[in-house]
Amino acid sequence: MKNFAIIGLGGYIAVRHLKAIAETGNRLVSALDKNDSVGIIDGHFPNADFFTEFERFERHVDKLKRTEDRIDYVSICTPNYLHDSHIRFALRQGADAICEKPLVLNPWNIDALAEVEKETGHKLYNILQLRLHPAIIALRDRIANGPKDKIYDLDLTYITSRGHWYFASWKGDESKSGGIATNIGVHFYDMLSWVFGPVQKNVVHVYEPKRAAGYLEFERARVRWYLSVDYNAIPDEIKAKGMRTYRSIMMDGEEIEFSEGFTDLHTRSYQEILKGNGFGLQDAQQSIQIVSEIRNAKPLGLVGDYHPFAKKPIEFHPFFK
Repeated sequence: MKNFAIIGLGGYIAVRHLKAIAETGNRLVSALDKNDSVGIIDGHFPNADFFTEFERFERHVDKLKRTEDRIDYVSICTPNYLHDSHIRFALRQGADAICEKPLVLNPWNIDALAEVEKETGHKLYNILQLRLHPAIIALRDRIANGPKDKIYDLDLTYITSRGHWYFASWKGDESKSGGIATNIGVHFYDMLSWVFGPVQKNVVHVYEPKRAAGYLEFERARVRWYLSVDYNAIPDEIKAKGMRTYRSIMMDGEEIEFSEGFTDLHTRSYQEILKGNGFGLQDAQQSIQIVSEIRNAKPLGLVGDYHPFAKKPIEFHPFFK
């Protein structure tokens, strides 16, 4: 049985980590969040120590280093811009780190963390759960076993509705979240590069607070992509079903179905990490490079081979005016 700590217990993604720790037969020893609305912990680890101040949490973890409750893993579920700092803390406390995506905001952060891994002898793992999704594994196998010279044409569409709160939170602050492509798209870019090989071209057509669209060329694929947090961008037939999220991958006119099967992917990720098979710094590198380039690109507008959803105008909340 391994001992875990969590930083960012109050975030929505933390519950998946709590569940994964429990389902892999391990134990949460301590947790940190500046907010104290963390009653969800009672469903899994009511005896874990909880802190709202980093300094007290750090002192506690340091004290545990000299006991049988020493921390083996620190799970990091904090806002994106804090990830690299919390990873360094975990490694220097003698624990391995398990970090949510995006691992970091900038490619050079990866180089710095590689140095800390080397200094401490401890390992960082990134949650890249789409690589464990059965439909995505099947797609990768299909591409690997298909014609070696074939270049596939894809449309990737991901719309996940968010209310006005989103833009008042850290998620709406690009300096903290990395912007829309980083915050909601990074795992798709990772999946695409994992399936179709190294990226060769990265073009941005639209980049706005509520949506982004562009074109990526990989070794084996040409991809038009569209991301949005605007409910109005969801197709009417999806809205009619009462759904607020729309995911679609069309490959050469064929829908790649991957809407189901997300529920247990964090537990699967933990299982692999505990066996030493998790995804590390080098696995995350290409997706971080992609989102960094998107964030810093000058959008071209609706020219060239752009995603058809990009033509649909959106209404801006007064927040953006």
